[in-house]
Amino acid sequence: MSAIMSKSGRRIHSRDIVMSTYDAGENAIIVEGELMEKRLQEYYLMSGEKRPSGVLHNMIIRFIAEGPELVIRDIEVEMPGIPREECAELVDSLKPAVGLSISSGFTRKVKELAGGTKGCHHLLTLLLSMAPAAVQGYWTSRASRPASTDRKARRSHLKYMPLNSCRVWREDGPLVKRIREELQAD
Repeated sequence: MSAIMSKSGRRIHSRDIVMSTYDAGENAIIVEGELMEKRLQEYYLMSGEKRPSGVLHNMIIRFIAEGPELVIRDIEVEMPGIPREECAELVDSLKPAVGLSISSGFTRKVKELAGGTKGCHHLLTLLLSMAPAAVQGYWTSRASRPASTDRKARRSHLKYMPLNSCRVWREDGPLVKRIREELQAD
């Protein structure tokens, strides 16, 4: 057991986020994400009211994204488990994300459009977690078909590489150099 866990008490809370991507045709994917948050013990509201343990948040987001630009074409939200009735009013709070591309600046744009008092922190957290999964899902779908032999089409993929997203994908690193060479080869 780690030093940190040896000092811990009983488990009181859990948050699970699960995502799946589905092929939706040659150039589109559907991404589904679910956030399930549970309080694992009884708790008290500020009013003094005692509440039982159980699901606090259960929220599901599905969106369809097209092309290597990953433009969100439609989005839907389900909230089968919410802590307050007022939360149901936010079911359409992510609609402003329709038309956005999951690319550089996506997080900032979504926060501007649906963050803070415009939306729900839990839905926003789930959507932002789904963006990298959408990228992986799209390229997994794309890789299930033979690569184009058209030089121009191959080069167009360069602009969708996750440059500088981590050390391995740094712009001046060996992986990016090798991919550029491969994509530009005849």
